[in-house]
Amino acid sequence: MLTITRELRDRIVAHSRADHPDEACGVIAGPAGTGRPERFIPMLNAARSPTFYEFDSGDLLKLYREMDDLDEEPVVIYHSHTATEAYPSRTDVSYASEPFAHYVLVSTAEGTGEEDPYQFRSFRIVDGVITEEDVEVVEGYRV
Repeated sequence: MLTITRELRDRIVAHSRADHPDEACGVIAGPAGTGRPERFIPMLNAARSPTFYEFDSGDLLKLYREMDDLDEEPVVIYHSHTATEAYPSRTDVSYASEPFAHYVLVSTAEGTGEEDPYQFRSFRIVDGVITEEDVEVVEGYRV
């Protein structure tokens, strides 16, 4: 299960809406070994595409060095789908290289319904196997 604060969920959704019609992407880092997403890091979609996302390799290298220096790890790796449901594509699966990360997808496609204006789903992707997981949205983490 992914436990995430309402603030972080809202920031992912806002980033996804702001970059629409292109796919948005980013990372939420957390203290190594905790599985707790804390630091929101929106990234630039280097592909600038409505159907594909790609982290800039230089930005990604810088981010991983920064996380290493801060004893952090990528807890959530997120991106948006602008015209399809929030479910990993074959390309998404081929890019999933962090076996302990939660892969969050947000769909900003039209017609998802007024009560639920977007889809926000989380998956584990390990060795090409996609497993959807529950998402618990909390006001804050217990210390």
